[in-house]
Amino acid sequence: MTTNAARLVYDELSSPLQMHDDCEAVARSFPLIAAAPSLQYADFPQDVAKPEITITDAARRIADALQLHLD
Repeated sequence: MTTNAARLVYDELSSPLQMHDDCEAVARSFPLIAAAPSLQYADFPQDVAKPEITITDAARRIADALQLHLD
């Protein structure tokens, strides 16, 4: 198999100025950077209750057959 050094597998790269302009256009269209959520307790004073998980009889029978312990 011979290779031709003049033939490129991929398209030629755009100019750095054009790539920079493309990046700025994408950044304007899709704002990816947002403020991080607060980790301060004062910002979330309410206590959120954990949801109740009910285990059906069918799930209990399957767990017992697999020797899993659902306490």
